[in-house]
Amino acid sequence: MLTKRQNLLETIHGGKPDRFVNQFEFMHMIYSDPYDLTDPYPEYKQVNITNNWGITLSWPEGTPGPFPVQDDKHKVLKDINDWRDVVKAPNLIFPEKDWEAAIKEEESIDRTQEFATVFIAPGIFERLHYLMGMEDAMMNFYEEPEEMHELIKYLTDWELQYADTLCSHLHPDALFHHDDWGSQLSTFVSPSMFDEFLLEPCKQVYRYYKEHGVQLIVHHSDSYAATLVPEMIEMGIDIWQGVMTTNEIPELIRKYGGKITFMGGINSASVDHPGWTREEVAKEVRRACTEYGKKFYIPNTTQGLDISTFDGVYDAVTEEINHMSAEMFEK
Repeated sequence: MLTKRQNLLETIHGGKPDRFVNQFEFMHMIYSDPYDLTDPYPEYKQVNITNNWGITLSWPEGTPGPFPVQDDKHKVLKDINDWRDVVKAPNLIFPEKDWEAAIKEEESIDRTQEFATVFIAPGIFERLHYLMGMEDAMMNFYEEPEEMHELIKYLTDWELQYADTLCSHLHPDALFHHDDWGSQLSTFVSPSMFDEFLLEPCKQVYRYYKEHGVQLIVHHSDSYAATLVPEMIEMGIDIWQGVMTTNEIPELIRKYGGKITFMGGINSASVDHPGWTREEVAKEVRRACTEYGKKFYIPNTTQGLDISTFDGVYDAVTEEINHMSAEMFEK
């Protein structure tokens, strides 16, 4: 029987996996680095938590994750032209003793089974609209492109500094990076605008990780982003996590399998809701596994962590994927 790590590699390289990769099983996420420990973040049902960027976030009950509070009182950046005075990147320099917990955790990981994974959220695009609001961000791409380029460079430089601290202390071999690039039906910006503003910064960040020992780049965007898959491949993403059914996944696998793997295919909204049943979970998992196949695909709910909004859903999906492995793979 292959280890979790071996099975993942067989799956993404088009080899001979002996079962489905089961959701997030191949990643051991490290959340104990000193920046992560000192950056305030809302827990489920918490509201109005202000992080180290000055962004206020809330995670209301019944929702899949936190989102910034962007009324006039809480919005950080109200005029893009003021960003140099307003946006202050948090400190990333910590005493070595503050790294002890994360290093101890990293050393405990069995890397024959799991990838030691660092976690980054939000990404560059999300950080932009976290700071100024989605409407202002969209307008500023058109009306203030020079200022947006400069702000993106500032955010990218901070991400690269963070990458340096993580790689030098924890030597990860995987990165799980969030940056939602679309709604359920469309990307937020066109591919040409994405190329103009975001492709090179994302390539720069992901290239840094790859050049410093990271073997696996997993990018979360629970959205439509099929038109950005060529960009994902160009920037070095190995797995797109959160791929929704609106992306025509079989066609993506046929066209891009071998260059990138698709992780998701089970829309969280379809199974993770009040009154969910085991029967509907089993039906949806069966549909995904049989429709998308055994290679270049990892069955998973589209939520961006190994959790569910409603108790029991993630575990039920995991169990049903195991049932499909027993049914679809030779022993």
